[in-house]
Amino acid sequence: MNMNPFKIASLGIQHVLAMYAGAVIVPLIIGGAVGLSQENLTFLVSVDILMCGVATILQLFRNKFMGIGLPVMLGCSFTAVAPMIAIGNEYGLGSMYGSIIASGMIVVLISKYFGKLVRFFPPVVTGSVVTIIGITLIPVAINNLAGGQGAEDFGSPANLALGFGTLLFIVILYRFSTGFMRSIAVLLGLVLGTVAAYFMGMVNMESVAEASWLHMPQPFFLGTPTFHLTPILTMTLVAIVSLVESTGVYFALGDICEKKISEKDLANGYRAEGTAIVLGGIFNSFPYTTFSQNVGLVQISGVKTKNVIYAAAGFLIVFGLVPKIGALTTIVPSAVLGGAMVAMFGMVVASGIKMLSQVNFASQENLLIIACSVGMGLGVTVVPDLFAQLPENIKILTNNGIVAGSLTAIFLNIIFHELSAKKETSYTGIEARKAS
Repeated sequence: MNMNPFKIASLGIQHVLAMYAGAVIVPLIIGGAVGLSQENLTFLVSVDILMCGVATILQLFRNKFMGIGLPVMLGCSFTAVAPMIAIGNEYGLGSMYGSIIASGMIVVLISKYFGKLVRFFPPVVTGSVVTIIGITLIPVAINNLAGGQGAEDFGSPANLALGFGTLLFIVILYRFSTGFMRSIAVLLGLVLGTVAAYFMGMVNMESVAEASWLHMPQPFFLGTPTFHLTPILTMTLVAIVSLVESTGVYFALGDICEKKISEKDLANGYRAEGTAIVLGGIFNSFPYTTFSQNVGLVQISGVKTKNVIYAAAGFLIVFGLVPKIGALTTIVPSAVLGGAMVAMFGMVVASGIKMLSQVNFASQENLLIIACSVGMGLGVTVVPDLFAQLPENIKILTNNGIVAGSLTAIFLNIIFHELSAKKETSYTGIEARKAS
């Protein structure tokens, strides 16, 4: 399809807007939760935007080693938010970035074989894991909605009005809009909430004034990586869940673009994603994965050319090199951010439930897998001292609710579906036909 540069740029900006809220809200949440200064938070937002562009190009540029070669955009998955906050607060930023680097290297190593490992991660496993992650994120959202944990005005009427007002606006926009406007509802909610907060005297513009116009990314700017087993295991599980989700995106885009996805294509896509994760750790940003909302935009617009996505990636890189743009994002008040987070984190839970909807609920085995894994994940999260008396080498696998719940789901799935002499279908007929 031949298009003039203006149309390519316009469609590229549309893709940026569709994923921008998801791209910037992750560094805002994680940076705030681990106590970054305003200057470092501005850096984190900027480098994340830039790395989204770099990660996208890695997937677009298909070669012998990596790249799926489809019009796909990459960003940080919300699946990684809760684990990164937990690791950053317990082990420090160095361990958080070390675990990202290690998980990315593991993804690159297993990329050739992951197609064969997917059977250990059916919807009953991935759905349970994503549901657990979403549930653990909700308290973060509610604390922010009230003004941020430890804030002097925590729970004040002004904070509650901003938080619930932002959430209500997003809901109304979803109800009465369609297509592109709906896809940027969260972004518009953040903008409107921040404008309202400005007129209430709750926005400080100093960070924008002090931010520079140009800043080059620096490796290990926020911390030198350190490596601990539990964080690495946690982030590897997150990466594997993301790979399963990315596999679905690859096949969806393959159908849209009328391209058959081969095992070699999948391996190239996985390697590109793993490389993006490693670069994310090196440049102190995040693990990167496919953004499904942009797949919907490709479907809606009918424009399948990679040039548009290259343009979007270019815009992201330019925006990431300008700290003033990142600083504008950091002025969003905690209450406004919290209102948007309730919607977005609720969507993580909803995504987990959607994955579980593919499961054959007539099977008692599947019900038990979901019950035990979600129960274990939530239980360890709510009662973190449950395994305090166990030896350290065992606590590595039990102290984190996401790890405990995920391993429970994987283990029970193997027992009930992989080792069973008479294997029962673990998912619906639709998924069975896809698998065959």
